[in-house]
Amino acid sequence: MAESTEKMRPKQTPKVYFTDFRTHTDQPITVKLQRLIKKAGIGDIDMDGKFVAIKMHFGELGNLAFLRPNYAKAVADVVKELGGKPFLTDCNTLYPGSRKNALDHLYCAEVNGFNYMTTGCEVIIADGLRGTDDVEVPVKNGTIFDTALIGRAIMDADVFISLTHFKGHESTGFGGTLKNIGMGCGSRGGKMLQHNDGKPHVDPDLCRTCKRCAKECGSDAISYESGKAVIDQDICKGCGRCIGACAFDAISNDNEGAFEILGQKIAEYTQAVCYGRPCFHISLITDVSPNCDCHSENDAPILPDIGMLASFDPVALDQACVDLCQKADPVRNSQLGDNLADPDKPHTGDHFYDSNPNTRWKQTLEHGEAIGLGTREYELVVMK
Repeated sequence: MAESTEKMRPKQTPKVYFTDFRTHTDQPITVKLQRLIKKAGIGDIDMDGKFVAIKMHFGELGNLAFLRPNYAKAVADVVKELGGKPFLTDCNTLYPGSRKNALDHLYCAEVNGFNYMTTGCEVIIADGLRGTDDVEVPVKNGTIFDTALIGRAIMDADVFISLTHFKGHESTGFGGTLKNIGMGCGSRGGKMLQHNDGKPHVDPDLCRTCKRCAKECGSDAISYESGKAVIDQDICKGCGRCIGACAFDAISNDNEGAFEILGQKIAEYTQAVCYGRPCFHISLITDVSPNCDCHSENDAPILPDIGMLASFDPVALDQACVDLCQKADPVRNSQLGDNLADPDKPHTGDHFYDSNPNTRWKQTLEHGEAIGLGTREYELVVMK
């Protein structure tokens, strides 16, 4: 009888708490962030004596769009107030760069300002020195994966918090909470499993031989032996960075459903990280660059700074961020602004699609909802 009653009971619409970046002379923005996450209920989590992983992106060297260390310290200080033992964490990247192993990754984090003095907690690279220290974690309700390869330190934590820079993305449309968790918490092996559907190819008639794609390629898969860019399909990892790098639409994906499948895989990896333990999610819509913080540069923001959000539901949080972004006016001197001014580019009213037309983003949230990760319905609670 109790079980039947439970099934009939309507599910409560999750709350997403929001505040803008307005503040006063006596209240730093970091204090406002602390007020927000407390109002959103972070104090309801038992953190006393618990290890608390704060998952964030430390930014690639040369990129300045990543979240400042001050925001990390604000969250870590609240965790310590609640008795928790916080640490900042991320996993190594699949592509060669400044975060491809733990030593380079820690150096990158230090250069970008993340250390104990600035954040009040240690930085731990979750999948170890070479990106091989992972745990095979079940994926609840997964339709693509039965298990996921997640960085060990992330799974060893008692409590998981995501602290996300919400931005555009050249492969997934936007980089939000699910991207930060699903792709970010995957070990190098886990990232490979997520990226193995579809490989890009070059249209030689459109290629201008600017070599920007080769600069962005993390696999050294692009050559110019024929005078035009050629992608070695055996070496390519399918990360899609070259697609975002090409200003002439010369590169596209062989598999039209690849980005859709990538989004679904990200949702399933997020499920693996979050299922069955206390989680809390924070997202800041600021410096909304058109591409990922994994780039060694960041283009001008495509949208204005909007605000800070927090929720226990990662799907609802991403959906709320999307909705706020879609209502914002595009920054004209930006990639999105340039595309909107080009009559040959798509003008759909979807800022993320119009900025990176090859991408898909809705499928990520739809799949997250389908597997029980969260819901796209939410109640927005505004805090002044």
